[in-house]
Amino acid sequence: MTAMTPAQVLAAIPQQDPFRFIDEIHELDEDHIVASYRFRPDADYYRGHFPGNPVTPGVLLIESMAQAGIVALGIYLLSCEGADYEPDKMMTLFTDANVDFGGLVKPGDRVTVEARKVFWRRKKLRSEATMRLDDGTVVCSGTVSGMGVVR
Repeated sequence: MTAMTPAQVLAAIPQQDPFRFIDEIHELDEDHIVASYRFRPDADYYRGHFPGNPVTPGVLLIESMAQAGIVALGIYLLSCEGADYEPDKMMTLFTDANVDFGGLVKPGDRVTVEARKVFWRRKKLRSEATMRLDDGTVVCSGTVSGMGVVR
């Protein structure tokens, strides 16, 4: 099997609305991924985080970084090894993160995540990831890790 295209990887990501935080994959190779997502202003979590001054929860920013830098990049790396990714037989578990925050994401903001592979072996992946707003402001950065497991 040849490596999957960005469109094929996007289609294979198991997280779906309302918990998918990748809209588009712009770049993808064996070393890195660049993906983007626009946080929907009508998302339910903004009602309580925080009323009158909504801000995207940090845990969702980390989730977006993990979906790009672990799930999507991991699916691609498996395809490069000739493995068929079967979402009904495997899932990616997020194992840890070490992330520093330096900005806010408001409702309607679009973010871009760039993640670079640090470690990949036996379905275990660690990536260095940075999230930026469209104006280039770094929102957060750090490492995210996960592993593929058979269901």
